[in-house]
Amino acid sequence: MKLHRLVILLNAALAGAVLAQTAPDQLLLKDYRPRSIYKVPSHHIERAKFPVIDAHSHAYAQSPAEVDAWVKTMDRAGIEKTIILSYAVGAEFDSIYAVYTAYPGRFEVWCGLDFSGYNQPGYGPAAVAELERCYKVGARGVGELGDKGEGLVYGRVPAPGMHLDDPRMDPLLEKCADLGMPINIHVGEPIWMYQPMDSTNDGLMNGFSWRLDNKPGIIDLAGMVQNLERAVKRHPRTTFIACHFANCDYDLAKVGRLLDLYPNLWCDISARYAETAPVPRATRAFYEKYSKRLLYGTDMGMDPAMYAITFRILESTDEHFYEIDHFNYHWPLYGLGLSDKVLKRVYRTNALKALYPGRK
Repeated sequence: MKLHRLVILLNAALAGAVLAQTAPDQLLLKDYRPRSIYKVPSHHIERAKFPVIDAHSHAYAQSPAEVDAWVKTMDRAGIEKTIILSYAVGAEFDSIYAVYTAYPGRFEVWCGLDFSGYNQPGYGPAAVAELERCYKVGARGVGELGDKGEGLVYGRVPAPGMHLDDPRMDPLLEKCADLGMPINIHVGEPIWMYQPMDSTNDGLMNGFSWRLDNKPGIIDLAGMVQNLERAVKRHPRTTFIACHFANCDYDLAKVGRLLDLYPNLWCDISARYAETAPVPRATRAFYEKYSKRLLYGTDMGMDPAMYAITFRILESTDEHFYEIDHFNYHWPLYGLGLSDKVLKRVYRTNALKALYPGRK
């Protein structure tokens, strides 16, 4: 009798759930969660095929216990080392650096640049001195610097209106070359953030959250790529890493042109897996052509599932799968099935060359 009543209640609950479903003509795009119907191979890859240096992460772990847990996750995922990018200088940088020193060789903490007084006469020498101080503490790179068209606004002291190619940046960029400190720079955002937020916007689900189309006077993506090129060209001794494919993921030939022209420029692939996996053949061809210039990165936290989805996209040939909760796009993704040669370069070899040019 109790079992019969339980079945009745369960059926009623299921019926109520069906009735509560949103009608198709009332469904909001943000609630769209398609499920693939295709019966094709599916892989969950928890550990990378080869050792990995993650060239783009942040100080997600805030305590020794969290760092310890992260190291265990890295061990399971095959992450040999993680670069902790920061915008920090002064005591803030020192405190971040101290958190990660318990595991020498597993983390490397980079510093920011001091933009205090950037719009005042005499800016430069004090910022160079702070860069040198951070280097002595242990910083071995700079960034992630960030400019989405308004200026270098990442960090506690933003510098609106000053871009990477600004002459005020020249002493800092040259000092980075002197110290052998690569610079990780985020320029622009994916193209759909600049496009009208309407029915024609291919990346609307994500684009609306990060929209830039409604900011007056902002430099667009093409302009930001030009700023990057001018800086890279003017400072050939300085190593630049354009993170997120320089946000040219919609047209990789644009970043390919820069890589062809400037040997001091590299790209990290972080946080642009969902933007490139929908076009696997073109993306794979790009990886093959520029396999010596791309660095693995994540920029998406420290969860094991996060690493697993990056490995699935890079290593498998899985077709038509969704990862909306990870990436907030509605489109299906496809594995790139990269060769062992390309994987080894992207996962580790390129990072050794870009970050530690003197090391074999």
